[in-house]
Parts: sequence; C-alpha cells; structure tokens
Amino acid sequence: MSFLQVLDIHHTYFTKTSATTALSDITFKVEEGELISLLGPSGCGKTTLLSIISSLLRPTHGTVLLENKPISTSKRQIGYMLQQDYLFPWKTIEENILIGLKLSKQLNEKTKSIALKLLNQIGLNGVEKQLPKQLSGGMRQRVALVRTLATEPKLLMLDEPFSALDYQTKLKLEDLVSLTLKDFGKTAILVTHDIGEAIAMSDRIFLFSPSPGRLFKTFHIPEELRKLSPFETRNHETYSKIFQTIWKELESLEPEKE
Repeated sequence: MSFLQVLDIHHTYFTKTSATTALSDITFKVEEGELISLLGPSGCGKTTLLSIISSLLRPTHGTVLLENKPISTSKRQIGYMLQQDYLFPWKTIEENILIGLKLSKQLNEKTKSIALKLLNQIGLNGVEKQLPKQLSGGMRQRVALVRTLATEPKLLMLDEPFSALDYQTKLKLEDLVSLTLKDFGKTAILVTHDIGEAIAMSDRIFLFSPSPGRLFKTFHIPEELRKLSPFETRNHETYSKIFQTIWKELESLEPEKE
C-alpha cells in the first residue's frame, strides 16, 4: 500500500455555456518520505490537481487516498507552503508560527517548545518577538516553513514556494527545505515551473501535457543526485543531461506557432 494514491482523477469545470476539462486520467502513487514534482506548461492542470490532492476541490471523477483513507478525512494532516508567506503582519513571529497549532487545538507547552526549537534550527534564533516586516523575504519563508511543520503534517504541499525570491535566496532555501524535509521524513509534492528546481529537489518528476492535463512522462532522478543537496545537484555533470532531456520534452508539448 502506497502512502498517497491518486487514482483515475478527471476534472471538468462547468459554466452555464461551456465545459472545460482540466485533467484527464491522472493516476500515480507516492511513497512515504518521497518528494515529487509536478511540472508542465501553463494550462496543464497542476494547480487544479494540487487542489484536488489537498481536498480543497472535489474531482469530477476519481479518488485520492492518504494511508488508504479518503483524503477528505485527512485535511488536518496536510501542510502548505505557498509562494507568498501569508504571515499576519500585526503578529510576532512566535505568534505566527503557533497559529496552526492554536487553530487545530494542539497548542501546549510541549508543541510550543518544539516549534520554537525548529525556528532556531533553521537559523532564526532571536526573531521570536519581531514582526514579519522586520525580516527579509527569505527569512519570512523560513518562518512559513516552521509554521507548516509545527502541526506535524503527514503530507506537505509546496506550491512554487521560492518563485518570489531572488535567485541566491532561492538556492539557499532549496537546500534548507530539502534538508529539513529529509530530517523529518516528510512526504511532499512540489508544484514548479522551474526544471532545475524540480531536478534538484525531487525523487521523481511528473511531466504533464496540457489541454486537458495528462501525465505525459515520469522522470526518475538517479540515486547519485538524490543523495546530494539541491545546490550540489545543480553542479553535478548528470544534472545538465537530465535538464536537456526534460527541456526537449517540454518544448514538444508547446503548441506549434504558425
């Protein structure tokens, strides 16, 4: 039994005058502790699929199972890290990282202590009483990661979490997030438009074709890369070969220009 099962997902958006199929025949499995990336051109349904896996959207057809149970019964076991950090600007960093625990009624001295310890572990010692506006974008994303991990979710959704950051900060956070998820043994799904990011962070990459979104190809990242940090992966000779292969496949999915 796989940790996460996405089974025969099909989704159509209906309006009064039209029906648009966003996803068709999507089936895959994710093992515990694995990080997979959803990659593809605009209009291939990545965001729709993430919403379905998150149980925010009910598919027209198909099932998503987490530990062999319907995903709709597991909402509290899913964490999110998004492009924007969505920290409350009037709350301190400590208050922000404890919000999830408070809302889920898990906040106590033990869980608070664990969250604050994690804040220190990812290099944010001494910022607890500061406000988000006093931190850089990269630091705020680290706070968002702590807030996400504090509730101990079983499955993490990473929806382009680094796309709003400058390149140097992005590379540093790729390493930090990758190491943190491995240390905690977390299972994660990364949605990205960045081929390099997908290669550097993933165990597998699912490449989607558009209109409607279908699972076009699966790329297995070699063990020699998976044991490296994302930054080290980008400098490995195998990286460029995989990048070129995926680039060519992505180009083949682009509509021909007249």
